[in-house]
Amino acid sequence: MVKNRQKIKNGISAVYLLLILLLIYAPILLLVVTSFSSARIIGEEGSFSLVWYAELFQSERVMGILVNTVVLALVAAALATLLGTAGAIGIFYSRKKVSTVMQGANQIPVVNAEIVTALSLAILFAAVGLQRTYFSLLVGHLVLCTPFVIISVLPKLKQMDNNLYEAALDLGASPTQALFKVVIPQIASGILSGFMLSVTLSLDDYIVTSFTKPATFDTISTYVYNAVKNESKSDLPLIRALSAIVFLVMIVLIVAAIVSSSEKKKEDRNKNA
Repeated sequence: MVKNRQKIKNGISAVYLLLILLLIYAPILLLVVTSFSSARIIGEEGSFSLVWYAELFQSERVMGILVNTVVLALVAAALATLLGTAGAIGIFYSRKKVSTVMQGANQIPVVNAEIVTALSLAILFAAVGLQRTYFSLLVGHLVLCTPFVIISVLPKLKQMDNNLYEAALDLGASPTQALFKVVIPQIASGILSGFMLSVTLSLDDYIVTSFTKPATFDTISTYVYNAVKNESKSDLPLIRALSAIVFLVMIVLIVAAIVSSSEKKKEDRNKNA
């Protein structure tokens, strides 16, 4: 009886999990499926076709927006990773009171509503007379991404053996050499996680981007929002194709990360064995 009850509970849990996953992924799967339809609007009759993918890659405007988005994400993520890593190291090696205050201050942008951050940046730029340019957009993305890098790097610093840094200094290494040859390699996984998280945040962001970008500059998020808002029938099919490509690329990256992580764990087990 106990085993049967456990099986029933496991079955109910599995069905519940499946329903939740279906609820989450059904709209995305619908988007992917309809991107291969010749119908211009979802719901219209159409046949299997790659026409929207062909038009997507032939559209100079969309390709330009895609390049703008990727370049912005990489630049913002690289700068945020540098700032966040330096900030995390500074927080970690500060006195306890200072470290506690700084960690608390770093949590504010993370839990704060993004609209408040975006509006604050827009007001600040207007107060100092800074026009909405690529620089203001980059600053906005740095404000958005840097706290998450700090959150990613700090746990790795806490896991690190502090004796290694002290030993490097005792063996004649300068603080800079000890930092780059001992500390950075120890926290490299946290730095990489912070960088990838920053790329994702930048690619996905709409609110901060819309409040800080120049009028002539668009990213994928602002392009998609404007096309849907204005119900531009010429752009909507291209958005389906573009969204499907982004979704599939994300799946490939996630699978690659999982495979790489599992292989690394196997290598570590083999070394320990």
